[in-house]
Parts: sequence; C-alpha cells; structure tokens
Amino acid sequence: MTGSPETFHIPSPMGDGFELFVMRQSAAPHVTARGCVLYVHGATFPSGLAVGFEFDGVSWMDDLANAGFDVWAFDFQGFGGSSRYREMSEAPTANGPLGRAPVAAEQIDAVVRFVLERTKRDRLHLIAHSWGTQPAALFASRHPNRVDRLVLFGPILLRELPNLPDPETVPAYRFWTLDEQWNRFVEDVPKDRAPVLLRRHFERWAPLYLATDPASETRTPRAVMTPSGPQADILASWSGALPYDPATIRAPTLVVRGEWDSLCADSDVQWLRSVFPGGATLRDIKIPRATHLMHLEEGRVDLYRATRDFLMEEKPT
Repeated sequence: MTGSPETFHIPSPMGDGFELFVMRQSAAPHVTARGCVLYVHGATFPSGLAVGFEFDGVSWMDDLANAGFDVWAFDFQGFGGSSRYREMSEAPTANGPLGRAPVAAEQIDAVVRFVLERTKRDRLHLIAHSWGTQPAALFASRHPNRVDRLVLFGPILLRELPNLPDPETVPAYRFWTLDEQWNRFVEDVPKDRAPVLLRRHFERWAPLYLATDPASETRTPRAVMTPSGPQADILASWSGALPYDPATIRAPTLVVRGEWDSLCADSDVQWLRSVFPGGATLRDIKIPRATHLMHLEEGRVDLYRATRDFLMEEKPT
C-alpha cells in the first residue's frame, strides 16, 4: 500500500508570499523504481479531486505509485490548496482573465524545479489533462532537457471556429456550481448509453469540491471560484491561436482521449499529428465509452493502463 500523500507549500513565481500546494505519493516499496511523474490538472478542479481522488480506495496517484513511480501533483494558483490571486478579491470585470497558459507554465517550472531538486533527478514525466495540457506542453517545449515523456490527456488543441468571443473580454474569474459540474461531466454520453460516471462517486466528490473554496458555502447556490484564464485560452485556441507550438516538442508524447470526448475530437488529433515534429514519437489512444472526464469514470482503469504502459516502455536504443 502507498499510504496518504505527503504535502508541501512552495513559493509561487508570482511572489509576494503566494504559495503553490504540492502533493507527493512515493513509489510503493519493493517495486522497481521508474522515475518521477508530475500531474497537471485542468481548468475547473484541483489535483486532489483528479489524480488524487480515491475511487473505492484507489486513486490514480496510487496506481502509478504501485507501478514504481514517484508521483507528484500540484494546484495552480487560484485552485485548491494554493494561494488565490489578489485580483480574485476584486470584481470579476475589474481585471482580465487570470492564470493563462504562460503564467501557468511558470508555475509548472517552479514545481518541476522543486521536485527535481528534492529527488536529485534531472528529468521527469508530465501527465496533463484538458486545458492543463497547454501550459504543460509550453513548459515541455521550453525545457526539453527536463521532460522525459509527455502524456496529453484530452488535450485542447487548435480549431478555427468563427464568431467566438474575444478571449480578452473573459472576466478574471468565474463560479462553478455542483449542478454545472455534473451537467458538464455527463453531457457527452450518448442518451442511449449507460452512465459512465457513477452518481455515488460524484456524491462523494461534490462536498470535497466545495471544500476546495472555503467561501463556497457563503454563495447561493454554493459555488467554487476559479481563475478564468483557462477559459480564455480555450477560446483563443479555438480561434486559431494555440499558446504553444507543437513542432517544438521533443519528448515522446501520448495523446489519450475518450471515444465521446467532444473537446478532443479525431480532427483535433489529426491536426496535431500534421504539425508534430519529425523524429518525435506521437501516439494516440482512444478509450471506448469514455468522455473528457475519463479519470472520474468507469473507463479510468483503461486510462491508467494506457498511461502506465506508455511511461514504462523501454526507450529505443
């Protein structure tokens, strides 16, 4: 067994006493050590409700640790256990969208530096979900010497959609109610198919989500405040401006996505393949009966396996 994660608070690159919350699940004893993994969360909920959330007693962090990985995760500023942006105490329209990909990539850099220094390693693997793939890929392109392998889980990629709102008009932050999250989680499942996110799991997840924002209980309905930079980045990406250049990525890369993931479609991955650098590995795995939130669904076991197998592959000689 792996036990409870170890936790840390490290300085945020934003300065002024801001901190980032970091978790570590050490590799299980008596298994072959397989290096470090850092998980990068998506746009609306922190790592503890994603890679760290236990389903029937087992989390994704546990699965990776049981395979021999030293597993790390953190919360971007404005989420979970990390400090809030000062602007989150002002009116949402008083500032532009907070926490966009370049700022988030600097936070990844701070966490990677901390992890590598603490573990005495030179490189690690990155697993990123949804919008989190954008700052993660940006970091990987800037620091190829520190990224061994890259897993893009349900990545938000480039589209050319007309008449989208200007990303710069997105407010600084927004609120997420439990109903909004539930509806978002289940909307892509075809109506004639059985649910893939079990209600009993969501009912345990929901109060923990509200608890990530101590002020959630003061709102009617109860809601969690999150920075809106991710939403602005998604709008920009779907208007033809991805915040990183895939051609600059050097790490072997896995795209893993659900059959019913409307945010990462076949055409998106085809575009990524067309611009990916020659000589770099790009693999695409589509998990049946799964959506953009596969790590919360019954298909999570297949997600775990696909990711684990990719990270455990021997490097070509």
